[in-house]
Amino acid sequence: MARPYLSLKDPYTDFSREFEHQLKSSGATLQLAREGATATVDVTKDLVEQRTLAVSAKNIPTEYELTYTVTFSVRGAGKELLAPQTISLSKDFSFDETLQLAKEREADILRQQMARDLVSIAMRRLTSLK
Repeated sequence: MARPYLSLKDPYTDFSREFEHQLKSSGATLQLAREGATATVDVTKDLVEQRTLAVSAKNIPTEYELTYTVTFSVRGAGKELLAPQTISLSKDFSFDETLQLAKEREADILRQQMARDLVSIAMRRLTSLK
């Protein structure tokens, strides 16, 4: 894992950016091509879903559940080093239409926190490969 190639569906998601940052912080030198890499980390799913949990008497949402799901695997030297791993986190948050901007910002912060937590879980699983 010293010189991994990171294969991402979307390099601009919260998880992708944090994962790349954490790999670099841990001393890995990210490769631009698979050829020079010691391992390939494939992130095949990076999905945030929002589901309504509760509505008011006027049928206005008052509570949501935010779920962040990531699936990744690791291959190196022509063999599978880590089978596909799916990790997911969920958080509930209340919603008030009179505070819409603040609540949207709260959802953004929750999504970023969940991405950091998912990266921590993924990094722990990657360190078990040593």
